[in-house]
Amino acid sequence: MTQRIDTEVAIIGGGIVGGSAALFLRRAGVPVVLLESALCGARASGVNYGGVRRQGRGLEQMPLTRRAHELWGQLPALIGIDGEYVRSGHLKLAASDADMALLEAYRDRTRGFGMNLRLLGRHDLADRFGWLGQDVVGGSLCPEDGHANPRLVSPAFARAAAALGADVREGVRVTTAEHDGSRFIVRAEGLEVRSRYLLNCAGAWAGQFADSFGEAVPETAIHPLMMVTEPLPVFMDVSLGVQGGGIYARQVARGNCVIGGGRGVSSGADYARPGRTGLGGLMANAIKLLPVLRGAQVIRFWTGVEGNMPDHNPVLGPSATTPGLFHAFGLSGAGFQIGPAVGEVLSELVVRGQSSIPIDAFRIERYAVAAHGAVARPGPVREQTLESP
Repeated sequence: MTQRIDTEVAIIGGGIVGGSAALFLRRAGVPVVLLESALCGARASGVNYGGVRRQGRGLEQMPLTRRAHELWGQLPALIGIDGEYVRSGHLKLAASDADMALLEAYRDRTRGFGMNLRLLGRHDLADRFGWLGQDVVGGSLCPEDGHANPRLVSPAFARAAAALGADVREGVRVTTAEHDGSRFIVRAEGLEVRSRYLLNCAGAWAGQFADSFGEAVPETAIHPLMMVTEPLPVFMDVSLGVQGGGIYARQVARGNCVIGGGRGVSSGADYARPGRTGLGGLMANAIKLLPVLRGAQVIRFWTGVEGNMPDHNPVLGPSATTPGLFHAFGLSGAGFQIGPAVGEVLSELVVRGQSSIPIDAFRIERYAVAAHGAVARPGPVREQTLESP
């Protein structure tokens, strides 16, 4: 038998975006059904590095990331836990004078967005972060950026939504989604959900739903590689990144160092695994950046499946073909920090018909197929420091 549910909003995907959208909608009193194929927050949103950073994002993301920063400051009131969130500071390192010039230019471009970036020279780094390797010439510190535990934070958004009355269904794989001219019909095995609005928050699998509404996009899957060490004496009090990407690291209160860089390998459409070829490079880069790790035991490697767009910006906003359909996917390895703000934007689009912050740069039309068959050119590709697989 097929269970049929009528609701105001159906959400496909229970990661940090879908879960926060459900939470903000319920706070506004809107009926919601959230459909997640696995467990909420267990895929990319729950297995990422855990960086909660604004530094390094493009100018078009500044309003979004600034609002997210405000929401992260309200985390216990939103989801009932602190999620091990700390504003440790985010230090982006430069390996050359050219990289340092890029960090300086970035600071100048992003003035006025509240990041208060501080440039540090080689001697400043040696005085304050003496545990760093020698192959750095300087860095840029964002004092109030930080990190959190994605395994705690991401599922908590869906749980908080459920506590406010959202109908959260886990282990429900959506097979089709369509609009019959009056309502959306979302089908899974043994379940049919009808709704006025549909939110496509399906991560690396969202492109197939966009395509079913005539909006093909060049979304691909990436598999960021991560590892964690045994507990060590605490030495690192900031979250680290490197200009140009390559490696990122943080240490948690228990002493474990969480380190990311490189890629895992696909194990089919739904899964990925660490690949042997990437493990040696990740460990070598970690020791080069943090010599204190030499001899430390790595207790786990992992990866995940993350939706990626060519310009590393999300697809966020209304459908160009179907009124009532809103997309939020392709966060390109950097969605953990902005996830709550993306969810809030989706709720505003449903409730008010518009977002309180600008999102035009993220509209799906930038990839739309024009009448003559050419695909619109995406924006410039920028540096990508991955937060989430």
